[in-house]
Amino acid sequence: MNDVPDPSGQPDMNDVIGRDDLLFVTLDTLRYDVATELAAAGRLPTLSRNLPDGRWEKRHAPGNFTYASHHAMFQGFLPTPATPGPHPRLFAARFAGSETTVGRTFVYDAPDLVAALAAAGYHTACIGGVGFFNKQSEVGSVLPGLFRDSHWEPAFSVASPGSFDAQIDCAERIVAALPAQRRLFLFVNVSALHQPNWFHLPGATAATGDTRETHAAALIHIDDRIGRLFAAASSRRRCFAIVCSDHGTAYGDDGFTGHRLGHESVWTVPYAHFFLEPAAPARPQPGAV
Repeated sequence: MNDVPDPSGQPDMNDVIGRDDLLFVTLDTLRYDVATELAAAGRLPTLSRNLPDGRWEKRHAPGNFTYASHHAMFQGFLPTPATPGPHPRLFAARFAGSETTVGRTFVYDAPDLVAALAAAGYHTACIGGVGFFNKQSEVGSVLPGLFRDSHWEPAFSVASPGSFDAQIDCAERIVAALPAQRRLFLFVNVSALHQPNWFHLPGATAATGDTRETHAAALIHIDDRIGRLFAAASSRRRCFAIVCSDHGTAYGDDGFTGHRLGHESVWTVPYAHFFLEPAAPARPQPGAV
């Protein structure tokens, strides 16, 4: 086994798959500039402790809105490093002539990565957030339908100020219910950053609306809580985690607002992958029975 990354920072995913649990978190709409500014200012202590060298990697999103980007990522096309390539991929469907499939890539013959992990013995679980995961329509059922186990409720939605707490509660229940020997692929689409996010900044109101500042406040809110998710995901064994944005969003940048458009604020996203080690069992105190 070779967990030492090659110069690209990629571990051998053929060793990881089948041995470790997997956690994939998309921080929906997170902007790269906001993420890096907050990390540099020490405002993201939990995430920064886990990011390689305490820094986000600058990457380009595979799509400019949730549905397109997640379809690509669930096929192994994670955000691409924002430097000239080609760049090796962690996961890839077997495809003749691929220039980004290398020896450390987990190559599969299934129709998508989720199905491939299920075939490899993983329990695949999705905790939805934004509308494309709400299972309230045909289109909102496509992405969660890839998973054997999918969860969504109004408390997870963009309209709920406590959405991330509710999603973590769900994650803890999933982990607790799974047999210890069963590997887990847990996907969480975090909706807290997506508009509306004004309620995460004290003093902001629906009338003042969403801004770059409320976006930043939402990320700080996430960082305050994400340690619980990391602890749950790594409570049974070592866990390989991917944390990234699916796309950014514009707040008046060059006159643009929102996403599903080709602006730098939308295409450029933060990305990281890292291992979460299981907590060491507590040592008994002297004299304890």
